[in-house]
Amino acid sequence: MRIPLSWIREYTQFPATGMAEDLMAELVKVGLEEEDVHRPTDEISGPIVVGEVLEKHPEEQSNGKTINWCQVRVVPEGQEQTLTGKGIDPSGVQGIVCGAHNFERGDKVVVTMPGAVLPGNFAISARKTYGHLSAGMIASVKELGLGEDHAGILVLSTLGLDPQPGTDAMELLGLYDSAAEINVTPDRGYAFSIRGAAREYSHATGTAFTDPAEQVQVPDAGTAGHEVILEDSAPIYGTPGCDSFVARKVTGVDPNAPTPPWMAARLRLAGMRPISLAVDISNYVMWELGQPLHFYDAESLRGAIRVRRAAAGEKLTTLDEKERELHAEDLVIADDRGAIGLAGVMGGAATEVGESTSTVLIEAAHFDPITISRSKRRHKLPSEASKRNERGVDPLLPAIAAQRAVDLLVELAGGTDSGEITQVGEPALPAPITLDPALAERTTGVSYTAEQLRQTLSDIGASVEERSPESWTVTPPAWRPDLTIPEALVEEVARLIGYDQIPSRLPVAPAGRGLSAEQKRRRQVFTGLAGAGFTEVLSYPFYSEEANQLFGAAEEGAELPMVRLANPIASQHPTLRTTLLPGLLDAARRNVSRGFGAVALFEAGRVFHPGGTLGSTTIPGLGAHPGAEHIAELEAGIPDQPLHVAVALTGEEPAAELGQQARRRDWADALESAHTVAGLLNLQLEVVQGSHQAFHPGRTAELRLSGAQSAIGYAGELHPKVVEAWGLPERTAVMELDLEALIAAAAEKVAAEPISGFPQTSQDVALIVEDSLPSAQLRATLAEGAGELLEGIELFDVYSGTGIEEGRKSLAYALRFRAQDRTLTAEEASEARAAAVALAEQRHGAVQR
Repeated sequence: MRIPLSWIREYTQFPATGMAEDLMAELVKVGLEEEDVHRPTDEISGPIVVGEVLEKHPEEQSNGKTINWCQVRVVPEGQEQTLTGKGIDPSGVQGIVCGAHNFERGDKVVVTMPGAVLPGNFAISARKTYGHLSAGMIASVKELGLGEDHAGILVLSTLGLDPQPGTDAMELLGLYDSAAEINVTPDRGYAFSIRGAAREYSHATGTAFTDPAEQVQVPDAGTAGHEVILEDSAPIYGTPGCDSFVARKVTGVDPNAPTPPWMAARLRLAGMRPISLAVDISNYVMWELGQPLHFYDAESLRGAIRVRRAAAGEKLTTLDEKERELHAEDLVIADDRGAIGLAGVMGGAATEVGESTSTVLIEAAHFDPITISRSKRRHKLPSEASKRNERGVDPLLPAIAAQRAVDLLVELAGGTDSGEITQVGEPALPAPITLDPALAERTTGVSYTAEQLRQTLSDIGASVEERSPESWTVTPPAWRPDLTIPEALVEEVARLIGYDQIPSRLPVAPAGRGLSAEQKRRRQVFTGLAGAGFTEVLSYPFYSEEANQLFGAAEEGAELPMVRLANPIASQHPTLRTTLLPGLLDAARRNVSRGFGAVALFEAGRVFHPGGTLGSTTIPGLGAHPGAEHIAELEAGIPDQPLHVAVALTGEEPAAELGQQARRRDWADALESAHTVAGLLNLQLEVVQGSHQAFHPGRTAELRLSGAQSAIGYAGELHPKVVEAWGLPERTAVMELDLEALIAAAAEKVAAEPISGFPQTSQDVALIVEDSLPSAQLRATLAEGAGELLEGIELFDVYSGTGIEEGRKSLAYALRFRAQDRTLTAEEASEARAAAVALAEQRHGAVQR
């Protein structure tokens, strides 16, 4: 919302010397964020004056172009020129070359003198051109930054002006004015007007405010006007699409009457392009009061105006000359021929006010914000009118705004008020709110007095009736449809008295409480992974259905329930994640593309697994306790959200150096990260050969808790086709675990084993087994057979090839033995080793190599 300073000064005590920055500094105190400053003098500067064309001599040039050699008076007759410099004539009559032809002798024009600067950093100087020394330029609208018309010179008589030569043209055209731009939040639509901004300035400064709506004198009655019928009797969104409609008629309008420079200047500063007087008046009233208007060429209307929902297949050509197919929920303005406007959004071309319009019918109506908002989005048709209508407009404004438009058409366009007034419908006003005055202190922590509460609520326009010390009835003003609950009133009190009055205190944690056992374990895992060389990343939880299906379902084509978003931030990411891997791999790909050859990332976050019920069929209204039944239904509709942890690894580790060969990361690194997570929680994972559609078929480990039959995660290398499709390095390895399940399985207390003071004895064993036997299964058998003397067992070699039968492999393990009460003898260690080998031979047919 742009606020021209000259405009807001009419209704406030904003100082004449105040700048846009000063205005924004005050408005930010009451919650209106500052955005920008718009100051024409930042791009244009004088001397720029009014000139009178004394002579105009056309001269044809050798290139076929005809120029005009002009003599232009730039000071009042009888006065001398005060400017000096090259080409400046002391007599005040300048010689200027001009290529335009839309002016004549005697016309008043705008002359940019040497030393002036025009938009685009275009400096004016005296220069030799077409055989003449041209000291200045006769300017067009575009050259002055006033519009897009560059076809001809700006002749001031077309604006209804006849100023004296030498008059400051910048002041005449309002170029010394400036505007402050503020950001208006969706709940405060009233601030999309000079009226609303002026009221907020008075709140911020405690100065007087003149309501422009109260300056308009609306007649009590008039003759019956154009018939208007409200047909939207069955509300779609809880309220009728239009609850009140005012129509006024002005006859004898001069279609060629110019827009006054002061009005055009304010509209330009407000960010609107002056078009024609009638259109400019409708925009001016909207900006001033906040009530959108629409003007019809009354002669083009056919029968009564009807406000209704669109019919199936109905079409409308809007003012932007685009034909639009309407939806059954669209609210339209129609006459006997059909739809002539999309209500509250944009009018239709068939009844547009044009160059021959002499009778104008003014529409000022109050529309349902939800209806307007949905129509605007449905047709991708944002407009200044819809911006205000979708936020809620003062329902008492239509009659006032229509009268203001009538007055301006009569004053500026020579029109005549027909005296016809059509007013149908009854606007819905804000409902009274019951307020406990103590709620303000309970909510903000500030001890407001009753007088402060009463005065602040009265300042915003509310009426306050004190039924008892504990119960007030507060009726919000008509322009505040956002005030519907007591907490909203408290927010207004806090906003206007000052957020800086609210004390800033950190809550004190209750004594004897710290992190929960689950929080400690989570932090232990995250710290451990970081210590192992992984970097934590955070990614968005929104994925495509394809990514969820690929990484979330182990089998191709398996059904995977997903949570679909009603309003996704991106159409290509309409579902919540069921796995962490797509987001983690996106982060890995970005890092690799930026030159990081070796990447080791981890992410912890929640995934979303919907059950049979998703969401709730009924949602209680605001301010009402939902009750146990509703709460149970809401909780039942919440999807399961387990905490997962995942890693992604690419590149070599350690990096290649002189004399040191690098090793490419692979499935073993991903599997080791899973053991790291489990070890941090004092758990053992069972590893079995697994299969997953996104993983390499021979390098996939399915991870299970000890003794469990179902997987809690996977580790391994991605399938080559997945690596190629996702733009990842070869042999990218990943791991994902259900961390919540691991934490639940972890013992609450871990008993530390005593450290033996006796030395360990190590022995190795290499066994030849079937190629299909998982190494983890053989490892478990060896550990069982070795007995209690075994302290640790590690796989250190896997071999198949020369000397090993086809279909078999050699697995070599290092076994560590230790006793807590003595030094083991070599014989004892050998016996334990032999027992382990014997059990492996019995169960798996293992043969010592």
